[in-house]
Amino acid sequence: MVRLTISKRRRHAIANGYRSGLEETVSRQIADAGLPVSYEEDKIEYVWPERTSKYTPDFKLPKVGGFFFVETKGRWTVDDRQKHLLIKEQHPDIDIRFVFSNQNAPLYKGSPNRYCDWCDKHGFAYANRTIPPEWLTEGEDT
Repeated sequence: MVRLTISKRRRHAIANGYRSGLEETVSRQIADAGLPVSYEEDKIEYVWPERTSKYTPDFKLPKVGGFFFVETKGRWTVDDRQKHLLIKEQHPDIDIRFVFSNQNAPLYKGSPNRYCDWCDKHGFAYANRTIPPEWLTEGEDT
């Protein structure tokens, strides 16, 4: 029998309604900035070839003229990357940004490309570990 161990930080995050410690940290950062925490409240429909799927972004933040989504990522799989390319193609008006636990992590073992390289190539905004302060203040003029 394989027994999985869950870190203390992840157990705490799960107990507070999050799936990871990074999501909980980003949530606290949003709250500390005086903004309402909107966690996984929206569903974005998109078509995965041959099937319709739904994606639930982690956080929704205000910006002038609307809002944007923040997705926190520790491990970023091929399926996750493909999903975001499909969403961007099918909903070019939706602004999804990433906060990585390590933006310099390779896409896969031995890959010369990193998470940040992929985002640059495909036009996604990203940050390392925390939301940049300028993202948190984008909605102040709304």
